[in-house]
Amino acid sequence: MNEVVPAALDGERVDRLVAMLCGVSRATAAAWIHDRGVRIDGDVVIGGKQRVRAGQTLSVTVDVPGAPAGAEPDDDVVLTVVHDDDAVVVVDKPPGLVVHPGAGNATGTMVNGLLARYPDIAGVGPDPERPGIVHRLDAGTSGLVVVARTDAAYASLVRQLAARTASREYLALVWGVPEAGRGVVDAPIGRSARDPTRMAVVASGRPARTAYDVERSWVTPEVALLRCRLETGRTHQIRVHLAAIGHPVVGDDRYGGVRPGVDAARPMLHATALAFDHPLRHERVRFTSPLPPDMEAVLATLH
Repeated sequence: MNEVVPAALDGERVDRLVAMLCGVSRATAAAWIHDRGVRIDGDVVIGGKQRVRAGQTLSVTVDVPGAPAGAEPDDDVVLTVVHDDDAVVVVDKPPGLVVHPGAGNATGTMVNGLLARYPDIAGVGPDPERPGIVHRLDAGTSGLVVVARTDAAYASLVRQLAARTASREYLALVWGVPEAGRGVVDAPIGRSARDPTRMAVVASGRPARTAYDVERSWVTPEVALLRCRLETGRTHQIRVHLAAIGHPVVGDDRYGGVRPGVDAARPMLHATALAFDHPLRHERVRFTSPLPPDMEAVLATLH
């Protein structure tokens, strides 16, 4: 793989850049660097902390043994497509649907359904198990996901997400009501030292910022509906940040959101708005999604 470093990624660590562009973990990227399989402008990279500069050429020459053949189409996956064109597909993902194949989810994912409907996405991007996927939602989170249909669209969307010019808004029902009507949680996120399957606010984590506004609040029980805007895109970011300030997402059993008073079968978190510069038309596009029925039903029980 050869890729020219775009201006939006100027100054990025080379190990993170390799992981992002190749769709692999940071550990895998570090292993490739250790094996002398990564070069910048023809020079072997000797450490993952090295910073890249815009205009340099990143080359990855490692052969990945046992690389997956790719996800398979699945006509049984029902998808709600809110927009499609030659460059992108925007899906309104229901809660419970996994975005792409992985451990324990070889089939029945959003990607499997997309391949059945849009076979041209096969091979888009570096990972055959995640064709066209530039960002994800947790299985329990509902709402909007954009998928690239071409390599050019994929590269454009990845750059926008890295540069934070693509915007993503979520509605989250949380326990308690924040004292301030609006705020920003600016706290680094990384793996929890006590439980590596969980994320946490840790000093050694990656920078993460979540802005929020209180849209509505209730007294019985005391909960609030927040509109959250991602300024970064870390794993479980909104769930971790809101739990860290004492307002976990209602129904989130991983981060302290399951409590008496509200019967929620999953985290009450919905990706309600998505905006980006269209890769072909070069104009700003925005898509919205209303709250899904299960969240509306929970809100109807509040007073």
